[in-house]
Amino acid sequence: MQRWVKLPNGNVVDANRIVTISKPESYPKMDEEGNDGIEYAVTIGLGFSRDQQLMVTGTKEDISAVIKNLLGAG
Repeated sequence: MQRWVKLPNGNVVDANRIVTISKPESYPKMDEEGNDGIEYAVTIGLGFSRDQQLMVTGTKEDISAVIKNLLGAG
């Protein structure tokens, strides 16, 4: 049975296909107005080869919601 999880960019992914989830990482980012901020990212592996990995970026809340949905707590 497929369990679809919506990503912050609007795409959806089948949670049953996910093999690995990296730990969340943060890095500095400037927004459109030139203000400093922090962006968060997590890598989701749909297979073991490098070309089957997704990089999901967003705010801390976005990444937290994606991870919770993948784990079934959302």
